[in-house]
This record gives sequence, C-alpha cells and structure tokens, in this order.
Amino acid sequence: MRAKRGGLYAATITPMTESGALDHASLERHLALVLADPGQAGLLLNGHAGEGIHLSRTEQAEVVRVARGVAGQRRILAAVSAENTAFAVADAQAALQAGADAIMVFAPFSWALGADPRAILAHHRGIAEGTGAPVYLFQGSVGAGRTAYAPDTLRRLLEIDSVAGIKEGSWEVKSYETTRRIARELRPDVAVMASGDEHLFPCFLIGSDGSAVSLSALVPELISALDAHVTAGRIPEALEVHTALFDLARVVYGAPGHLAAARLKACLAELGRIDSPACRAPTPRLHSDELDGLMAALRPCLDLIG
Repeated sequence: MRAKRGGLYAATITPMTESGALDHASLERHLALVLADPGQAGLLLNGHAGEGIHLSRTEQAEVVRVARGVAGQRRILAAVSAENTAFAVADAQAALQAGADAIMVFAPFSWALGADPRAILAHHRGIAEGTGAPVYLFQGSVGAGRTAYAPDTLRRLLEIDSVAGIKEGSWEVKSYETTRRIARELRPDVAVMASGDEHLFPCFLIGSDGSAVSLSALVPELISALDAHVTAGRIPEALEVHTALFDLARVVYGAPGHLAAARLKACLAELGRIDSPACRAPTPRLHSDELDGLMAALRPCLDLIG
C-alpha cells in the first residue's frame, strides 16, 4: 500500500506591499516563522488565505519558489483555483516547476451555484493527467453553497489514482465522518486532513491524518499542541487549546468570510511578523475596532503559547 501523505500543513498568507506587489522579504520571514514550529509537515500555498485567486500564474509560481527556498525538505502543496481546467493545469504545472510537491484542487467559485458531477470529475481528472503529480481534493463547507461534494461524487473522485489526500472542510461532524468513512473504505492510502479551524478538536478525536488550516499561519504552535494533546489522550489540555482556537476562529472566519485573509494579515502585521496588512482591491483595510476585536481574541492563544 502507498504511504499516506498527511500531516499538519499551514495554509499561509501572501504578504504584499502597500502598492499591491508581492513582498518577498515578508513572505520569507512569514514562512520561516511558521516552519519554526517543528510540528508543521509543510505548507499549503496560494489557497483562500493565500489569496491565490488574486495572483497571476507567475506570482503563484514565485510564491512557491520562495517557499521552496525556506521549506527545505518539508512538503509544499500548491493550490489551484481556476475556473477553466486548462488554466488550472497551466497554474499547476508552473507551481510544480517552481518546487511544489503536490497540487490541491480548490473548487471553482462558480460551483457554489451548482456543478454537474461530470464536470467535477473531468476537472480533477484533467489536472491529474495534465500534471502527473499527487492531487489533494478540497471538500468544502456544508454552508458554502454546493462546493461540498456529494458522497457519490467523492467516490468517483477517489477513483483517480493520483489522489493523495483530502482537505476536509465540511465544518460539520456528520459530513466529516462521511468523507472519512468513504475514503477509508475505498482508498485507505488517502490522507483525510481536518480543515475547519474551530472544528479541529472533534475531528482529531474522531480521527484525522493531519490538518490544513490557515490559523497555522498565525498560531502554528497551537495547532501542533492540539494534535499532540489529542494523540496523547490529554483531553483537558486539548480542550483548553480548542477553546482559545474556537474563539479566535469565530472572529477570523466570521461573516463576511472573504475578509479572513485580511484579518490574518492584520494580526500578523500587528505582531510585526509581516510589514503590511495590505490586500489587493477590492478587499478593504480593516477598521481599528475590527483589529481590536481580533487582537482581543488572539491574546488567549498567545498566552497559551507563552
């Protein structure tokens, strides 16, 4: 049987200058600080938190190239989010040439309105065949339109031989368990990795092959600690970490959800870990009261890290 390619992956942000250009120095510093946590198996780049949809193909590849220089032997998953399969293949090929180890396929946003299962399968199969690389699926939230794949569709996707893992972001215990059971039945080699930041505790208790979350871009030590506590059966300690993460996640990922990257950047800039909280238009800059609320939710997490 093939080795399971799971572990804890930090879904990182992409620092930018005030003019909107990639900030290479802040990116290197950000990635190095995240990977200073030995619990992180690697990085997930250019996803939702990484604002991949706001980056050109060249910029996406540049983020991967910079990360490859920082990550050493740790694995890099590069996200693709293109609506068109040919564009997604080209994005994926560029990321692989820049040093990515595998591709994570995010559902095109148009699928939130509904997608024919044949299109879903053809898109993933096209990327797999066009790259020859390991492919990770993204199982979307049950509250995010129709980007969560139905069980029958998931079974068909698992027929793709190069599928290596699933970023499981259902944010619901029943749906998480359903995905996990289907994968265990059909493809026990596929890593099912929890992806709901405030939902990690129950997922880890049920059983998970790791995680792929953007709170690891901000407090990677706590994600590692939660995993370690659950694995060792230290449930009171795990619950204490979960409580802090839950309160932070509610603020970071609360409505409107498209501001999550801006909120993460605001916290990182306030902590001096990146130079600017800037995002590209039309994402707005947060007001001071919003930042105050974020930092209030972040402080208990920082206190636990010590």
